[in-house]
Amino acid sequence: MRKYLSLPAVVVLLLGSAGVAHAVEVGAAGGVTSQGDMTYRLSVGLPWDQQWWKSDLGHATGYWDAGYTYWEGGSGDDNYSGAHSLSLSPVFTYEFSGLGVTPFLEFGVGVAFFSKTRVGEKQLGSSFNFEDRIGAGLRFAGGQKIGVRAIHYSNAGIKQPNDGIESFSAYYSHAF
Repeated sequence: MRKYLSLPAVVVLLLGSAGVAHAVEVGAAGGVTSQGDMTYRLSVGLPWDQQWWKSDLGHATGYWDAGYTYWEGGSGDDNYSGAHSLSLSPVFTYEFSGLGVTPFLEFGVGVAFFSKTRVGEKQLGSSFNFEDRIGAGLRFAGGQKIGVRAIHYSNAGIKQPNDGIESFSAYYSHAF
């Protein structure tokens, strides 16, 4: 009999190997898709307790991001509106040296699971998709962050059709 690791077990192993810091970031975002439909996202981030490429300019670090997104549909048809997605992604950041306010850039590639294979006018082909993101923002000394982010979801051609969908959003998070 083969034994398989469950997704929660894999997440625990990855978190343990990444040196997660003790702070937890809770965030909220509002955005719009490339078709004009609204998206609303809640997230939990676990910052890594690692820094790379330290210099006078700044350093690289990152965090694990777990998110829930509600996708409004534009058609009003029950079959195409009201999709939900859950995602998990390692996110790499480059934090520039700052005095009280730290500018940063971020990028990441993770996975997402959608409740429907059609979101608005886009056909995703499968419930499983990859999440690619890029963003920029400011981190304040009190543990608060604001920023903008573009996230693209697609199944990388695993199943057709593979229209993919984007969400462009502004976000806020606070570390506890």
